[in-house]
Amino acid sequence: MPDIARTTETLYTLEQLAAGRSGLHRLNPGVKILATLFFMVTVISFDRYSLGRIVPFLFYPCILIAWGDIPPGLLLRRTALALPFCLFAGISNLIFERGIAVYLGSFAVSFGLLSLVTLLLRTLLCVAAVLILMAVTPLCRLAAQLRCFHCPALFVSLLEISYRYIAVLIAEASSMYTAYILRSGDAKGIELKHMGSFIGHLFLRSSDRAERVYAAMKCRGYDLDFPAGKRRPLNAADITFLALVCGLCILFRLMDISAILGSWIIPS
Repeated sequence: MPDIARTTETLYTLEQLAAGRSGLHRLNPGVKILATLFFMVTVISFDRYSLGRIVPFLFYPCILIAWGDIPPGLLLRRTALALPFCLFAGISNLIFERGIAVYLGSFAVSFGLLSLVTLLLRTLLCVAAVLILMAVTPLCRLAAQLRCFHCPALFVSLLEISYRYIAVLIAEASSMYTAYILRSGDAKGIELKHMGSFIGHLFLRSSDRAERVYAAMKCRGYDLDFPAGKRRPLNAADITFLALVCGLCILFRLMDISAILGSWIIPS
């Protein structure tokens, strides 16, 4: 039980941070969503060898982490969870792209290594941008803003329910795991031959629990056509923030800032 409590507490840490009162928290949720999307699209638009041109985009998470009073260690740990998936996806580049891209002193950097590091940095930036958005904006405001943007009601409802009730799924898995350990003697974990049955029973229990939760919600008047609510007007801070983020992203996309700074520091 301490493990499940710790897992649930970790899961909703970002939501607790979203209750802060910094200037970033007070910005319009729609502006923060648009700025995040623009930043992510700009970062993704670079090719796989543009490591130097992506590095300046670190300005976005660095500034927002300081402005929003977000613990850097927490954000880094959450972001690092996505890196192994990209590492497995890009590890083949090291094998098939062995041409030399650049020399760093006596060390030769291959195109495969360059593309792998670029992929990891791009993933780091995009995941960090999403986590920062969640850490400075409560989920209810994000959902309300998505409805104002006329996103599909089913998508918004699935997002809300999945986030709200993921702890219920974790609790179901924890109780099943405890029952399995108590019945399996000296087993230290779920054996591979029982894994399929365990996952199947977890799916059935989760489906049954979901039906009961949905029935309770319907009894309380839940409907997919949830009103979007009153729109909050934009102020000068909202417009300035969006203009600065979009303007810097466009500047960094059109100009090689790393090369310009390098030419100033190390003149030819």
